[in-house]
Amino acid sequence: MKTDITTGITHLPAAEWDHLARPAGLYLSHRWLAGEEADLTATAAYALVRDDDGTLLAAAPLYLVHTEPNSSYAPPEPAPGADRPRVVAGARRGYHSAPLTDPSLPADRRTACLALLRDAARTYAAGHGTTHWWPYLTEPAAALLAPLYEAAPRPVEEDALIPLPGAGFDDYLASLPKKRRLAVRRERLEFHAAGLRVRQLPLGDCFRDTGRLLAGLQQSHGHAADSVAAMTGLLERQAESMGDRARVAAAYDGRRMVAFGLYYHFGGTTWLRAVGTDPSCPAPFAYFNVAYYLPIEDGYREGTSALHAGMRTIRAKRLRGARVTDLYALPDT
Repeated sequence: MKTDITTGITHLPAAEWDHLARPAGLYLSHRWLAGEEADLTATAAYALVRDDDGTLLAAAPLYLVHTEPNSSYAPPEPAPGADRPRVVAGARRGYHSAPLTDPSLPADRRTACLALLRDAARTYAAGHGTTHWWPYLTEPAAALLAPLYEAAPRPVEEDALIPLPGAGFDDYLASLPKKRRLAVRRERLEFHAAGLRVRQLPLGDCFRDTGRLLAGLQQSHGHAADSVAAMTGLLERQAESMGDRARVAAAYDGRRMVAFGLYYHFGGTTWLRAVGTDPSCPAPFAYFNVAYYLPIEDGYREGTSALHAGMRTIRAKRLRGARVTDLYALPDT
């Protein structure tokens, strides 16, 4: 097997990369990573492991971080006398990461590929006078990587995934306990009874409205730097990189957007990315409808089998059928 480190994911065939990325998720997909290269706070490179015939067997993004505006991605405290790691291995955004390996690899070859990815990350980091770490690893990914590192993976957050059984929303409802089925029906009925206009839109058609609502939500949670201009610019970049994969479930009061949920379909899963509601929104339960129920409906239309609801507000997600697992940080010491 051969190891290489390259720059610019657009030089790598999307189909080849996404063959590895589909089981790992949206935030390691070819299109998402290409969009992340526009973020000047880090320089992206990619560790590749190929078979002797050139087949891509394993891969991992590597980010040399120049400045980290997102405190949730602040690197872990190092051992005494050492510097904090400046290279992120795996996804740098999205709070969901894993090394990429060909799903058909037998266990021994997969382990060998992961060791080569670790060595490539060490070499790349050492060339920049630092070390690397893996943030927000899924439980299976942390278990695979743990034997290759001296430090143990450390749990940092919980991650919620809502299964979508069957073929439609009624099947999702049937999977919930009776009390929760009644609650979800009531939340949907009261939301729709408010008379808002509900639309499914590409993000490119509404990033200004969604940026305004997202900024309001972020600032209400104490993120003063997340201005309307900053959030609008962020969503505009996502719209440019993700195209029609970036979908918005939006609710309008007249001509004004008062609630939205942004999500993506990838790898058989619907990925909830962002939610925003206006304090003036007249509809009850608007947040739950744009964050869960409308994306779930679209997920069924798309043929996905789960809604990835991510971390935080875990109790609300459990009440809507989420299965919860841990996410881990793993530093190279």
